[in-house]
Amino acid sequence: MSAHGIRRGIERRGVCLVIAAPSGGGKSSLARALIAADPSLTLSVSVTTRPARPGERDGADYHFVSDGEFERLASSGALLEWAGVFGRCYGTPRAPVEQALREGRDVVFDIDWQGFRQMRASLPDDVVGVFLLPPHMAALEARLRGRGDPDAAEIARRMAKARDEMSHWTEFDHVLVNDVFEESLSHVRAVLEAARCETRRLSGLPGYVASL
Repeated sequence: MSAHGIRRGIERRGVCLVIAAPSGGGKSSLARALIAADPSLTLSVSVTTRPARPGERDGADYHFVSDGEFERLASSGALLEWAGVFGRCYGTPRAPVEQALREGRDVVFDIDWQGFRQMRASLPDDVVGVFLLPPHMAALEARLRGRGDPDAAEIARRMAKARDEMSHWTEFDHVLVNDVFEESLSHVRAVLEAARCETRRLSGLPGYVASL
């Protein structure tokens, strides 16, 4: 087994680390930074019916599919979770995640609270959730405007939805205020390391202890 699946030679099952936040809350940036700092991590690539934005690559940023193909995947059980967001559908392919867990590899997800809830139901022993809160609502609005989101009415709609999304923070294992980015990254890395060392995840622990 590769190094990221070993703690002193002990085999373990992988972790699903979910980073959730309202739109503009920084979950994607934090997930990318986490993976850059730890190349053993894999970012789950979601399936979506929305069009690709400039610079996005199919299969790397998202798997871009038609409405019909998405419906087929959802109805066949090929998705661990899925949800509709702002008129588009997003979902997580099941097969690559389950394979990674078996192989002791950790997978990072930047999805919303609905996806986290479904993943927790599908893989109750494998999912650890971190919810990001903004330091204040003005910062969240500035982030939305800064990434070129639509007109004032659309911004207002997204801000209202953000307040609803934030009401679900109680469902998560950990909550962070995403103010200073480097501090948030450090805290999320600590959450991941703790999850990797959970007793129930260390499948090779009985044999290791017996060998002492």
